Amino acid sequence: MIPVSYFFGLSLLLFALGIIAFFIKRDLITMFMAVEVMLNAANLAFISLAKASGSLSGQVIVFFIITVAAAEAAIGLAIILLVFRQKKTIKVEEFRLMKG
Repeated sequence: MIPVSYFFGLSLLLFALGIIAFFIKRDLITMFMAVEVMLNAANLAFISLAKASGSLSGQVIVFFIITVAAAEAAIGLAIILLVFRQKKTIKVEEFRLMKG
């Protein structure tokens, strides 16, 4: 059986990679994917904590996080599409001011 600390280590690694990708890559799609990776890292930590404690509370929290992530994905992709249609780019440096 795999120890719970390995799952926490993997969760920490995924979260760190998400933070690094969010601050280094400068286009909206990559930043959006980095936020999703960070949410999944939190999910992994909650699931491993629930497995270690033997309760279902972590799995319930993960269910709500997945629901919020799905809503965020739909709204975020819609916003990215609207920004791309207006500005013709997804690079963050190209649109510092969101004026019309």
